[in-house]
Amino acid sequence: MSDTKRDCYEVLEVPRDATDDQIKKAYRKKAMLYHPDRNPGNKEAEEKFKEATQAYEILSKPETRRQYDQFGWAAFDHGRGMGGGPGGFGGLNMEDALRAFASAFGGGGGGIFETLFGGGMRGGGEPGGPARGADLQYGIKIDFEEAAFGSTRELTLDIEDDCPDCHGTGAAPGSKPETCKTCHGRGQVVTSNGWIQMSRPCPRCGGTGETISKPCPACNGEGRQRAKKKIALKIPAGVDTGSRLRLAGKGEGGSRGGPPGDLYVVFEVRDHDIFKRDGLDTLCEVPIPFHIATLGGEIQIPTLRGDVPLKIPAGTSDGKLFTFRGLGMPDPRGRTAGDHHVRVVIETPTDLPRNSRDLLAAFGATLTEANHPRLAALRKKARAFHDRREQMASAKEKS
Repeated sequence: MSDTKRDCYEVLEVPRDATDDQIKKAYRKKAMLYHPDRNPGNKEAEEKFKEATQAYEILSKPETRRQYDQFGWAAFDHGRGMGGGPGGFGGLNMEDALRAFASAFGGGGGGIFETLFGGGMRGGGEPGGPARGADLQYGIKIDFEEAAFGSTRELTLDIEDDCPDCHGTGAAPGSKPETCKTCHGRGQVVTSNGWIQMSRPCPRCGGTGETISKPCPACNGEGRQRAKKKIALKIPAGVDTGSRLRLAGKGEGGSRGGPPGDLYVVFEVRDHDIFKRDGLDTLCEVPIPFHIATLGGEIQIPTLRGDVPLKIPAGTSDGKLFTFRGLGMPDPRGRTAGDHHVRVVIETPTDLPRNSRDLLAAFGATLTEANHPRLAALRKKARAFHDRREQMASAKEKS
């Protein structure tokens, strides 16, 4: 499929408020038009069939439709930021498209987008073979410091994993699974409907291609048991809220000896008391005494890497922004770090002793309007306003 994906509603030619029934009917029409059995050797038709199927897989499920409506294709772009995602989210191969088509119209089985969002299909293997475990998503809150410098955590997950008694086969110790006599190990049975053939999971073995005459008593033949699983998590420096880290093979265990799924860790970074963040840039507000703002001087300002000096020019105004290149957040991808911005806020002193107040009063007496150009400009504009008001009043009296 093209790298530039079309809008799902546009692909199926349905409005954004289309009902589930409208979406299914629209997909059936497109799928029947472009199905490879009806267009043998037509690559363009194959691409349109896969495109329509992928659009249907998203819009036919409430969770994925909600995410698509909110974020568009970015909702499934696991390659952004921290690591990639399952292949089904980036594109759809013909085998998956045909399986999804059969599922939608009588074939059974789950959809390609269900794995990450808690659905039932455990894809990943050939029909009849061991089934890959589900991908899991785990949300974790971390402190700002952990995001800035990286850290390590130990996660404890309560998930389905290989049964320790049968080692994932589902068969009792001393026995083994047998080839299904109905589907002869293929896991699928084929039915014909006119010019199109559809496959569905074998009703006897449930699509595994094997039957178990002596199920493992520990897991009842499932090959998996719910267990506590400890996982070492290395948090890269620079992660942000919403960053997604993929841990290959750390998801749910596969059934009947299938490979495990992946674990996606999604981060939420807690706010910090003094540092704010905008992407890789950081911001800090630093109060400065008014005499330094007036006369100039040097102060120490906090950054992620410690205090650094900042020269304050004489006559610095409240809210002036200073920038330190490369002193912001590190980039998780190893690129240049962000910038650190410092906004100075002039702080009025409080609880002055008597002598300081006298000195300040004497200092104020030496100042004129010329020493406060912003105030002088304001008063000049105010005088012009009132002069104009008087002119208008005088003209009104003469008329």
